[in-house]
Amino acid sequence: MDEREPVVLTRPEDLDEATVVARAQDGNLDAFEYLVEAYQGRLFRLAFRMLHDRGEAEDVVQDTLVACWRKLPLLTSVQAFSGWLYQMATNRCLDSLRRRSRKAEVVQEPVTLQTTADSFTGPGAGGDPAREAEISCEIDGLATALLTLPPGQRACWLLREIHERSYAEIAATLKVSEQTVRGRLARARAQLAERMSQWQ
Repeated sequence: MDEREPVVLTRPEDLDEATVVARAQDGNLDAFEYLVEAYQGRLFRLAFRMLHDRGEAEDVVQDTLVACWRKLPLLTSVQAFSGWLYQMATNRCLDSLRRRSRKAEVVQEPVTLQTTADSFTGPGAGGDPAREAEISCEIDGLATALLTLPPGQRACWLLREIHERSYAEIAATLKVSEQTVRGRLARARAQLAERMSQWQ
């Protein structure tokens, strides 16, 4: 009778990201699904803030994840996965903005505005309705102010301030120098501060 120990398969959530990425590169669907769950929300928040359109943002996320699965075996450094994924999503957002006609931005529906507010601050404000209303107004103002930034500045600001990417990662994503990233960030921060001064 065979008395061997049963084989215990390690779950993706028990591994570091680099190992999960390596397994996904080898075609492990569980590993890739884990990466999708870990990143799809973050990528949607980036795309939505860049594009201000839920449908387009969902398309960007789907296209990015499909491209990720196809190109993952070509990724040479598993440690670079996060930056590589953000780069694909950001470039798709910028491509989408370039394709847009110069028509006026569509005003968001209230439910979309609340989703945006939650994605910036997390749901709720400690149960204080007045504070929640104030935060919602501030987020609406910030979302509107972000739309006034040129796409390159908007991408720099979102990647740095919201997604906490390094200057080097942002430069690689946008294919510009770190000095250019710093300049765009400075201009974006100044413009946003000016437009948001009414909330201070």
